[in-house]
Amino acid sequence: MQANLQWLDDPEVFRVNQLPAHSDHHYYRDLDEIRTGSSSFIKSLNGPWRFHFASTPSERPLHFYSPDFDSADFDSADFDTIQVPGHIELAGYSQIQYINTLYPWEGKIYRRPPYTLNQDQLEVGLFSDAADNSVGSYLKQFDLDDSFKNQRVIIQFQGVEEALYVWLNGHFIGYAEDSFTPSEFDLTPYLQDQDNLLAVQVYKRSTAAFIEDQDMYRFSGIFRDVNLLALPAAHVVDLDIKPEVKDDFERGTLAVTADVSGTDAILELTVTNQNKQVVASQTQSGMGKVLFDSMPFDNLKLWSPTSPTLYQLLIKVYNNQHQLLEVVPYQFGFRRVELREDKVIYVNNQRLILNGVNRHEWNAHSGRVITMQDMQNDIQTMLDNNINAVRTCHYPDQLPWYGLCDQAGLYVMAENNLESHGSWQKMGAVEPSYNVPGDNPHWLAAVVDRARSNYEWFKNHPSIIFWSLGNESFAGEDIAAMQTFYKEHDTSRLVHYEGVVRAPELRDRISDVESRMYETPANIASYLENNPDKPFLNCEYMHDMGNSLGGMQSYNDLIDKYPMYQGGFIWDFIDQALLVHDPITQQDVLRYGGDFDERHSDYEFSGDGLLFADRTPKPAMQEVKYYYGLHK
Repeated sequence: MQANLQWLDDPEVFRVNQLPAHSDHHYYRDLDEIRTGSSSFIKSLNGPWRFHFASTPSERPLHFYSPDFDSADFDSADFDTIQVPGHIELAGYSQIQYINTLYPWEGKIYRRPPYTLNQDQLEVGLFSDAADNSVGSYLKQFDLDDSFKNQRVIIQFQGVEEALYVWLNGHFIGYAEDSFTPSEFDLTPYLQDQDNLLAVQVYKRSTAAFIEDQDMYRFSGIFRDVNLLALPAAHVVDLDIKPEVKDDFERGTLAVTADVSGTDAILELTVTNQNKQVVASQTQSGMGKVLFDSMPFDNLKLWSPTSPTLYQLLIKVYNNQHQLLEVVPYQFGFRRVELREDKVIYVNNQRLILNGVNRHEWNAHSGRVITMQDMQNDIQTMLDNNINAVRTCHYPDQLPWYGLCDQAGLYVMAENNLESHGSWQKMGAVEPSYNVPGDNPHWLAAVVDRARSNYEWFKNHPSIIFWSLGNESFAGEDIAAMQTFYKEHDTSRLVHYEGVVRAPELRDRISDVESRMYETPANIASYLENNPDKPFLNCEYMHDMGNSLGGMQSYNDLIDKYPMYQGGFIWDFIDQALLVHDPITQQDVLRYGGDFDERHSDYEFSGDGLLFADRTPKPAMQEVKYYYGLHK
């Protein structure tokens, strides 16, 4: 198969040769590697890559992926170097732009989503021959470590914005969209022991741009980790952990399914409690779907924000000669989420109260390239200020985030990478004539795939109590199909989506909760006093721009008066601003939207966090700590 540039123009092509999404478990060669936290099955490709920037697709190097291609011979420009992970714009190659609800090309290029103005027609060249579609061409040479030789080897891109093509040693490997979800490809057929040439071309825009219209800086490039993964002869590809709490909230059961690739294997499973005592063990064998018998648990310690108890599962994988091939650890928790007949949400038999925030991933120096330390700092700030819940606005976060929330006891609303704001709201007016995904069958597979990926990667985390279908994408049959996917695969969580307020005829099929943005306390009270059919939560409220966050007590009072009011998520946690050296004052200053000579821009609207972009708390955080502390 050859790469096709016109995939950029077609919403029905969003993955080519991409491996299916699976659980986010780690795997190690033995117990010693678990103790050190370093797996010899993983080789990082982070660091300097050779790089070429092209302003348009027509200017890209055509055969740069060929092993005999010499970047110095490329006529337009020599290949430079760039750090991976990183944003192309912050490396100085392209215009920095912050934009909120509009598409970044509005007012400059006339562009409509495919299959909207004409249900049966694509526009050839929509992005594949576009003047605003910059291209980053990346090259990385690597040798195989001895432990990787004669193994199946996968490459994992944890985040690439927005569409990527991959080649190895001159052979086309695959294509993927969905900027915030890992993409994996099998490199095995074309690997060699030495001098492998990995080539990646990243396009800033594809049809995914119509459904990745989030309120944020519009970057491009490989902005999360890149790893090579070696798979042993028998390997746990996917791990599905289903803990269930009984009605007495003291007993439970555990169901575990492992998807094993390669050869037949013997799987020895143990579960230990917080005191390191073995509370369950079992051995199964086979390949493909390996089901463990249901395991009973007594005297459960439940997971909750006040007591985030986790059990340790461990699977040792042996071959038929009882040679240890890999070890798979995973922390999980028992908790029960219910929407009861009284139309109130309960977690572990206690009414749910969300003292939440929305959180973009952000670092003032590197944008959405964040570190483990950034994540740990954010967790600690939340705990210090009585914040017990976080919405991953408006995309899946880095893989470690969910485990950190498990350990810290933070509720998570895990949101899909979906926002199509500019397709239905124009200059503040609701005008959905070319809304996507809507009811459009040509966009259905792409958005359901985003729901599937979000579920498969993060399904084992007790902190996740809501799946969120996306943000501000109106509503239609395609979003209803996303909810159907979650309901068919997961009975342990609820589904959230705010945009169904735009299509009330679908409220029976979209969202378990009444979710609104910036609704007034008076209107919330009116809703709750008129025999509502769903509990209420604010997925965004108390917009913290400028000298704001006043009136928080008015929302807090609703908690005491209305059991069906479940709290909400403040917009938002941290400013999106970049630390820039000012040549006039010779000082480092924070700059916001509009400060980079970008047009158009939503200017300081990127500065609406409880923290400045350098993670200094704003005075508003004192209000949050006080009022959230009243309903811990």
